[in-house]
Amino acid sequence: MSNQVINASQTITSNAAVVSTAATPAARTYEVMESANVPIKSWTRGVAFEAEARKQLKNIAGLPFIHKWVAAMPDVHAGLGATIGSVIASRKAVIPAAVGVDIGCGMIAAKTSLRADQLPDDLKPLPLAIEAAVPHGRTDNGGKNDRGAWGEPPARVIEAWMGLQPGYQAIAEKHQSAQLAMRVNQLGSLGTGNHFIELCLDEAGAVWIMLHSGSRGVGNRIGSYFIERAKADMRRWFINLPDQDLAYIPEGSDMFKDYINAVHWAQEYARTNREVMMANVVDALRALPDNVLPPFEASLEAVNCHHNYVSREQHYGESVIVTRKGAVRAREGEMGIIPGSMGARSFIVRGKGNPESFCSCSHGAGRAMSRTQARRQFSVADHALATAGVECRKDIDVVDETPAAYKDIDAVMAAQADLVEIVYTLKQVVCVKG
Repeated sequence: MSNQVINASQTITSNAAVVSTAATPAARTYEVMESANVPIKSWTRGVAFEAEARKQLKNIAGLPFIHKWVAAMPDVHAGLGATIGSVIASRKAVIPAAVGVDIGCGMIAAKTSLRADQLPDDLKPLPLAIEAAVPHGRTDNGGKNDRGAWGEPPARVIEAWMGLQPGYQAIAEKHQSAQLAMRVNQLGSLGTGNHFIELCLDEAGAVWIMLHSGSRGVGNRIGSYFIERAKADMRRWFINLPDQDLAYIPEGSDMFKDYINAVHWAQEYARTNREVMMANVVDALRALPDNVLPPFEASLEAVNCHHNYVSREQHYGESVIVTRKGAVRAREGEMGIIPGSMGARSFIVRGKGNPESFCSCSHGAGRAMSRTQARRQFSVADHALATAGVECRKDIDVVDETPAAYKDIDAVMAAQADLVEIVYTLKQVVCVKG
């Protein structure tokens, strides 16, 4: 698969009361909450907006360096310090926990020349081929025998790593505690949790390959390291915050420069990770016998976009640092991906460039409940029923990913009608999870 094609679409670099609502729902669908510093604009009409997420957003909005307002997407839910589904434009400071530890996590999708009627009646060979081509899951506590990493990285992975190695070396020389031994072995691997690889059908019956993953363990190590460094600085400077996970790094400091360089490197690792996996999936499917899948072309249309990242952008006449945690950039005409959950629809979208959301949209459906609650509330039988018609895992270890653990993706899309337009609607037929 051509990386040039894949890279063509996105280049990444207590309850508060609603006090006002946009007067023209057809043009604007956000509501406004006031805070001590700047307001919060939330595209949450018709979707759940939990009290804890509101509280976290108010904490963020109260920080002195926030630009204009905080934007909350319809998939908003509470995270670690900063809310998932939030867009923060800041002046001269960055909050590492508002990026999180899955730096550069995002989506890639490629349209193929395959049609629905060319898929085999028995879909089982398709996920088996994908699982053999892409390390997934986690064993051995992430050690050398981890099935979710390469034992011996193949040539494609080594070649991709060579382009990333100089940047990593620069980070490691200054910040030894940010290093991770598995940085090469996890390149081109899926991970666990809500990361997935899917085969989907669009409205016209075309087959798409879509996957969700990020910067794996090396991004986690970098994110965790700088979060702790920021917290230590807050303590040293006697800066009291409403939540210690909102510890920030001021622009102009050496730490700011080092963090921005490291996070941009991790974002590139994440992008490359998705590209390597996509290429391996395409190769694996093409290697199947003709009586399973006929020859096909891939990347007829492709999108590769982050949804946990930092970017320097211009908004309302100022150069600001935009942190999207669980949000996708949606500038006018820019393509993005908004996945549902296992068994729910996903969407390829085109941005409308809405300035009030800082040109952003949601990154998915967003969790409606914690993983613990989902495991208590749903059975394997519930999950099997919810994912009927999808060739996927139907066991106790994925019940926390069942569709009912997430918000209604159709309601999420309706709430952000002024942020994006739907270009393709996808429904998965195969889903591989770690």
